[in-house]
Amino acid sequence: MDIFPISLKLQQQPCLIVGGGHIAYRKAVLLQKAGAVISVIAPEIEASLLEIVQATAGQYVQAPFNPEIPLRSYRLVIAATDDAEVNRQVFNACEAENVLVNSVDDPPHCRFMVPAIIDRSPLVISVASNGTSPVLSRQIRTQLETTIPHGMGKLAEFSGKWRSAVKAKITNPDERRIFWEDLYASPLKEQVFNDNLAEADHLIEQALLEWQKPKGEVYLVGAGPGDPELLTLKALRLMQQADVVIYDRLVSAPIMDLCRRDAEKIYVGKARSNHAVPQEGINALLVKYASEGKRVCRLKGGDPFIFGRGGEEIEELFAAGVAFQVVPGITAASGCSAYAGIPLTHRDYAQSVRFLTGHLKEGSPELPWNELVYENQTLVLYMGLVGLEKICAQLIEHGQRPDMPVALVSKGTTPEQKVVVGTLQDIASKVNEHHIQAPTLTIIGEVVRLREKLKWS
Repeated sequence: MDIFPISLKLQQQPCLIVGGGHIAYRKAVLLQKAGAVISVIAPEIEASLLEIVQATAGQYVQAPFNPEIPLRSYRLVIAATDDAEVNRQVFNACEAENVLVNSVDDPPHCRFMVPAIIDRSPLVISVASNGTSPVLSRQIRTQLETTIPHGMGKLAEFSGKWRSAVKAKITNPDERRIFWEDLYASPLKEQVFNDNLAEADHLIEQALLEWQKPKGEVYLVGAGPGDPELLTLKALRLMQQADVVIYDRLVSAPIMDLCRRDAEKIYVGKARSNHAVPQEGINALLVKYASEGKRVCRLKGGDPFIFGRGGEEIEELFAAGVAFQVVPGITAASGCSAYAGIPLTHRDYAQSVRFLTGHLKEGSPELPWNELVYENQTLVLYMGLVGLEKICAQLIEHGQRPDMPVALVSKGTTPEQKVVVGTLQDIASKVNEHHIQAPTLTIIGEVVRLREKLKWS
C-alpha cells in the first residue's frame, strides 16, 4: 500500500488554496462541503471562488505566492495554479513546515491526494490511485454510485444516534459488531431508507432488549483454486464477518486479503510430510474458538469436501455441539482444467470423469488400477506430482496406452499458472525439465488433445 487513507475533520479549520482559477474553484467546493474555512492567495480570482471564500469566512489575498507566508496556521494547503514552478514552490515551503500539501495533477509534489468521492454523508467513500490514474478512480466511483443506495447516509446517521446506547448495553466490541451486523441484515435498514424512523427506533429498542451473548459458529468455506474472482458471494460474505480465519497453504494471498482485516488469522497449512498443525489440532482449534463465541472461518483451497477433509472437521464439530455451515468452492479439477482449456468431459472423447488422490501410502499409490483403464474416461489426480512416475507406470502396466495424453496444471487459475502436456510415457520426465512445482493437478485422457484448440488463459 503506497498511500495511507485517512479522513480529515475540517469543520471550521483554516485551509489555503494557492491559485484563483477554475481548478482552485473545484477544490474549494469540496473543502466547503467539509466545513473548512477557505483562504485564497492569487493575483486574480474568479467570482465564484471569491463567493466561497466569503461564505466560509476566509480571506482573499490578492498577491503572488510568497514562501514567507506563515503556512503553519493552515491545516492543509492546495497548490492549484497553472504554473508548475509556483506549485513546486508551494510544495517545498509546506514540506519545510510539515504542512499537508497537494499539488493538483502533480503527484510527486503531493503529500496527500484528493480522491474520487462517493458522498452519502455522514458516510463518505473515497477511491484513490496514488495519482497514477485519476480517470480510473472516477470510473470506479461511477460504478459505486450505482450500487450504494442513497439511503446509506440516513442509516449511518441513525446508527450514530444509537451508538452510545448500544455501547452501554453491549460492552464487548466483538459482540457489539455482531449486533450491528445482524441489525443491518434485518428489516430495520429498509425502515430507515423509507424514513420510517419511529419503526426503526422500535426495532433497535427491541433488539437491545432481546440481545444475548452470541454463540460461536464455524464456516467451512471453499476458497477455490486460487483466482479470487472464483469465490462465491456467500464465501466472501462469511470471510468478511468471521472473527477468526483458519486457513490452509493452498489459499492464495489475494484471497486472504479479502478477509476481515482485524480478524485473527491462523495458518495451519499442510505441505507434504510437513504439517504446520496436524488435523487433530485443527479440529481442536475450530471447537476452541467457536466455544468462545467466535465466528470461525475454516478457509480451504478448492472445495472442503473434495480431498479437503471437511467431513472429518464436521464430525468433530457435531460431536462438540458446535453450529456450522458449509460453503462449497470450485474444486481444482474444475477450475484448473477450465483455465487450461481442457474440458473434463466431451461428447466425442470422454463420457465420464474420475477424481483421484495421488497421495502415496506406504510408498505406493493405492488406486483401483483396473477400473481406471478405460478409453472414454478422464482421470484427474490431486496431489499426484511426487508419485507421478509410478502412477503412469501402473496405468501402462494395467493396459492403458503409453501415448495417452496427460496434462500437468501447476498453480492453476493464478498468474503463475503453467501447463505442460505429454503422454503417460514421457510426462514424468518433463516435471524437472519444465520446473513444475506443487500444487499441480494431473489430467489424463483424450480431452487433453483439445487444449491447443480451446485454451484461453
